[in-house]
Formats: sequence, structure tokens, C-alpha cells
Amino acid sequence: MKKYDNIIFDVGDVLLEYRWKQMLMDCGLNEEEAVRVGRELFDDPDDLWHIFDLAVMSDEEILNAYCKKHPDDAEIITFFMHHGEFMHVPRYEIWKEVHRLKEAGYHIYLLSNYPESLFKKHTEYADFMNDIDGLMVSYMINITKPDERIYQALCDKYSLDKSKCLFFDDREENVLGARKFGMSSTLVTDKEFLLNELKKL
Repeated sequence: MKKYDNIIFDVGDVLLEYRWKQMLMDCGLNEEEAVRVGRELFDDPDDLWHIFDLAVMSDEEILNAYCKKHPDDAEIITFFMHHGEFMHVPRYEIWKEVHRLKEAGYHIYLLSNYPESLFKKHTEYADFMNDIDGLMVSYMINITKPDERIYQALCDKYSLDKSKCLFFDDREENVLGARKFGMSSTLVTDKEFLLNELKKL
């Protein structure tokens, strides 16, 4: 008898890898410059990227706020924000395991923090989208992990028993949030670790 009925995945750095630094370097920045722009984007003191995930401002409003803060980097930031399709790399081996789990009778769900535009660019051609039974993404309800309400929203939407769910995420605070909610959760440290965990199932 299976311990879990439902396997839930974060997307970024779980089902996909992010190559934001390489993407910025592809635009002509050296590594140091790419890291600096990355910090401007992801470590903003006003939490602009988090607001982007929450979808409480439009994409253009977020972009304008970044460009106002960093006028010298406005051109590269604009390219980055408009071309999210260059930011990710598929994890095909993981996608195969997700499909195998689906065929073995598990229900597959996504639970992720994402703005709508970027989520669609990152999942448009992803095979795992054919295997999922449902999803809850931050932009849909303006709530992000590790807020307990997003875990509850997924369970409510699909009538899931949280004690029968296993959640994979690459951020410790999201794993702890899931556990606090009462859902088993595993911290994904890298692709190989996740591959081994899925094969155990």
C-alpha cells in the first residue's frame, strides 16, 4: 500500500533549472556584472520579485519600478523581464520520473510561486504539464509559499488529504511551511537527489 496518494512539485529548480546568470552573460555581461544585476532583480530591498510572484502589480509596473531604481541597467533588465523563455532549462530525466509516477497511480500536482507571464513561458512546452492533475500558483490567489493559505488552497481545490501528500521544494522555508501545515515535504538539493527520491517512490 502506498504511503502517499499525491505527489506535489514546486517548478523552479525542481522540475526546471534556472540559468538566469548565463542568460545575462549571453547578453554580453561578464560574470561579475551578471551577478550584480541578478542581485538587483532577486534581492531587491522592496521585495519586487516577491510582488511579481504575488501578481498584485502588472508586469510593466514591476519593470518600471526596477528601471527607475537601476537606470544604468534598465536595458538589460527590460530584456530579462521580457524574455523569460531564455531563463530555464528542462530537467528531462525528472519529467520521465514524473510520468512514471503518474502511470503508477499517483496524482501529480504543482504548487509554485510564479507571476502568470513567466509561469506560462516556463511550462508551455513542458511534458510534465500533460501528467498533472491540478495546480496552484501564487499569481492565481495573490498568496505565496510559505504562507499556509496556499497549501490549504491547493488541498481545498482538489479535495486532497494533506496527510497523503508529499511535497518537493528547493527552498527550506517552503518545506518547513508545508510541514507546519501538516504535509510531508522534502527539500530538493539538486537534480540527482530528486531523481533518487522519485525512483524510491
